[in-house]
Amino acid sequence: MNAPIGPHDKILRTCTEPEVTALLRELHERGKPLGLRWGSAHVNGRTIDGRLLVNFGDAPVSTLFNLLELMRETARK
Repeated sequence: MNAPIGPHDKILRTCTEPEVTALLRELHERGKPLGLRWGSAHVNGRTIDGRLLVNFGDAPVSTLFNLLELMRETARK
């Protein structure tokens, strides 16, 4: 696995709402077979310091990226 993305990583400033929405869709699809569900996770359309906010519990968007990478890595094995 690559190094985890931190909550203040500059790459998060480039994320658009449609991109993050697509990542959330992927999270839902990958999580279904594992019994992991985040039905309330969604992009809320606001930004702070150039970073898009996602309603994903109390977690930053970087958690979404890191969780998806772990799920992808597990699927490759």
